[in-house]
Amino acid sequence: MSSATIESTRPRVDSAARTAERAVNNRITSTRPEEQSATHASGKANPIAHLSPEDIESIGRELDAIRDSVMSTRGADDANYIRQTIKLQRWIELSSRGVLLFSGFWPAFIVGTAGLTVAKILENTEIGHNILHGQWDWMRDPKIHSSSWEWDFASPAEQWKKSHNVGHHTYTNVVGMDDDLGYTILRVDPAQEWEPKHLIQPITNFFTALIFEYGIAAYDLDVKGFKEGTKDKKEFLSDLRKVITKIRNQMGKDYVLHPLLSGPNFLTTLAANAIANTLRNIWTHSVIFCGHFPEGVETFEVESIEGETRGEWYLRQMLGSANIEGSEVMHVMTGNLSHQIEHHLFPDMPSNRYKQVAPKIRELMDRHQLRYVTGPLHKQVGSAWHKVIKYSLPNPSPERSQLGQVADVLAGKAVRAGVALLHRTQRRQYRRALAA
Repeated sequence: MSSATIESTRPRVDSAARTAERAVNNRITSTRPEEQSATHASGKANPIAHLSPEDIESIGRELDAIRDSVMSTRGADDANYIRQTIKLQRWIELSSRGVLLFSGFWPAFIVGTAGLTVAKILENTEIGHNILHGQWDWMRDPKIHSSSWEWDFASPAEQWKKSHNVGHHTYTNVVGMDDDLGYTILRVDPAQEWEPKHLIQPITNFFTALIFEYGIAAYDLDVKGFKEGTKDKKEFLSDLRKVITKIRNQMGKDYVLHPLLSGPNFLTTLAANAIANTLRNIWTHSVIFCGHFPEGVETFEVESIEGETRGEWYLRQMLGSANIEGSEVMHVMTGNLSHQIEHHLFPDMPSNRYKQVAPKIRELMDRHQLRYVTGPLHKQVGSAWHKVIKYSLPNPSPERSQLGQVADVLAGKAVRAGVALLHRTQRRQYRRALAA
């Protein structure tokens, strides 16, 4: 997706007349508490109730200025950064695959597997993810461009850009519109409807982490939309063929070609590739879950984004995201998604610049009494997993315990299944009677 396209998903700041009109009866910016509705689906106290419409649009203008100060100064140093990062990643991958030619020797197996894991993580995070966001389109380099880059990942780039850049970044944390909230298989917010399948979601999430790239490929394919009839069958089948082709090529490269090149070390090289892919999956899964699932991150109602101004869009991105604290190496290995708040404010800003604007964003949020959710990796991962476990059960109710609610739902499903079975049996008996 080009930078221009990404920009088009963000609402522009309303005119003074528009802002004044909204201030009279606004769901989140009214100065009268009785006129304010919760901005997030959990129904907790409105985190921006203390801000006036003018405050919100002023925040929007300040963030625009921060963005412009960086985007207007992109140049040779930035271009050199991404080119050197790509060169480093390719050197690590090539040398690691070279070492794995001797993977039958256990030190070579360990070194080669570790190097290949790092190379795959770098390619997916700091390189692939950010190129596909259009962060480097301004360079006009056809080889480092969102329209031409294909990454080392199961999901085809074009499908990922549609679900992620357009879907997730436009409707960030809006329950019912942003399917990244649980990826259609997990319940991570009390406003999401509980279903019996959520009882095993800690197990589901564990196995999803192991095969994360394939889970994302299925998610980007929009199987849910196809089942619900919102995605055309012809389009779905076309996308499915592309996914199958991409997965076949990826597996052929990692599990056939490179192991064959190792000759007698075929099996150990195959194992090294499988381990590297799995470790990359676990890492990217953890980093992504830290972006929007830790405690303190807000979720939003569909109604809260109707007529959303640019300032309000910025607020939703800030309140709906969380950062990770760590070393410079850690930031690079996360693709600078450790600066998730800054990334969601400015998705097409070169990733190496997020550390430059992060102190300004934090100061702005502190000044306006907005929570800047951040913490070390282990804390954020633990917080996200806590939600996965917590919301595997229905919401607490004064009338019925959580286990009681589960029993009621399961009993109801059992009764409905029994009735359906009885009807099928009766229909079969009726057809047999007619045949006789």
